[in-house]
Amino acid sequence: MQEFDYTITDPDGIHARPAGLFVKKMQEFTSAVSLHREDQQADGKKLIALMKLRLKCGQTVTVRAEGADEDAAIAAARDFLSQNL
Repeated sequence: MQEFDYTITDPDGIHARPAGLFVKKMQEFTSAVSLHREDQQADGKKLIALMKLRLKCGQTVTVRAEGADEDAAIAAARDFLSQNL
């Protein structure tokens, strides 16, 4: 299992467009990808689940990947978040 913490910097937080792009990117991997905030978690490959986290600017989320290509999945997630959120 690989994981990292990321603090949302986009003033709008994670809204529909970047969430959809994130999900699409994560669906390229076979590894399970999840996002965790406080006591909530969401499947990183499901848009509605990700939107239910209601991540706002300044909040920190933990991204976890587990599976055969977890290294690539976590690298892609880190790159996506740093470039888009």
